[in-house]
Amino acid sequence: QVQLVESGGGLVQAGGSLRLSCAASGRTFSSWNMGWFRQAPGKERELVAIIGWSGGSTDYADSLKGRFTISRDNAKNTVYLQMNSLTPDDPAVYCCAARTLDCRIGFWSRAPREYDSWGQGTQVPVSS
Repeated sequence: QVQLVESGGGLVQAGGSLRLSCAASGRTFSSWNMGWFRQAPGKERELVAIIGWSGGSTDYADSLKGRFTISRDNAKNTVYLQMNSLTPDDPAVYCCAARTLDCRIGFWSRAPREYDSWGQGTQVPVSS
């Protein structure tokens, strides 16, 4: 059973930075694509960033490119999200997700519905 646990959330000032971590259980983490998604109150869940199983491929929401960076450490079963220059548009619950099937044969998707395991999420409020 896959378990994902996010950490690193918390209040940050506009313009500041924050690094989120997602620790995963499971012996085959290095075969999973991983993603960060976020959901603000009253809004739908949206893509933040995804990263392929080897770390060699990444993709971002267009509006976040250049400010957010996703990375992973397969030796530590952990994926990270570095968030810089946070704005009042960024507050949300940030969730880590895993796609555990078919990744090594080329599966790639930005859609939340294609990810089969989810963490509980971590709050990121931004003060102006």
